[in-house]
Amino acid sequence: MLKLGWLSTGRGEGSRGFLDLIQGQIASETLDARIEFVFSNREPGEAEGSDLFFDLVKGYGLPLVTLSSKRFRKEHGGGPMSKHRVSFHAEVMKKLSGFSPDICVLAGYMLVTSPEMCRRYPMVNLHPALPGGPAGTWQEVIWELIEQRADESGVMVHVATEVLDSGPVLTYCSFPIRGGVFDPLWRAVEGRTVQELQSQGEEQPLFSAIRREGMRREVPLLLETLKSLVGGRLRLADGNVVDARGVMVEKTCLNEGVERFLRESGT
Repeated sequence: MLKLGWLSTGRGEGSRGFLDLIQGQIASETLDARIEFVFSNREPGEAEGSDLFFDLVKGYGLPLVTLSSKRFRKEHGGGPMSKHRVSFHAEVMKKLSGFSPDICVLAGYMLVTSPEMCRRYPMVNLHPALPGGPAGTWQEVIWELIEQRADESGVMVHVATEVLDSGPVLTYCSFPIRGGVFDPLWRAVEGRTVQELQSQGEEQPLFSAIRREGMRREVPLLLETLKSLVGGRLRLADGNVVDARGVMVEKTCLNEGVERFLRESGT
């Protein structure tokens, strides 16, 4: 059985959806795992979205650990969170000292963890781009894809390291952003700069379509990745990704499992 630590700010529907699906797979014995704890950098009463997330966690009977990064920052002199990253996560690790997860999942955790925490726990993170693709927030990724006039995008699960979005890649899936519904959306932006399109915000049709297709694949990719870890096809060893024989591997494509999940679930 794979023991999971679950780190999430719990801001909105996406965070609840991640936890709901994975815990549902565990409850149905489709995924041989157990969530040891859920940690959030918000506290009860801090925001409506995270309170709904906490209700979900409690409803599943999962241990909930919280420490408000907002309050911590205020109590320690203010300024950017980067100034408090190390000290904040030192306190987080104290709170988690009674748990021994095999792997921690960053699922909508909106902070960059400290180097020490990366060394203490094997951690994986979802990034909404293909291996070698754009870095940064999901918004930055999509605008860069549009600026590049890219043909495809994807989602990857990578090892969380001290350097943001640059750890070894466990798994990924890809999807085309050309053809079908995308072609008229590309034609509509011909001759326009990204700066012009950004004035429309996240409601810009091409931006929105790319985001939608990526979001559809995030949860199933994480699920298929966890199944690979449970089954021993992949595992983490000293910060690297190895197969069942202990041979170092990278960039395992899980398109088949992800697309099968989407067909069978009708999503």
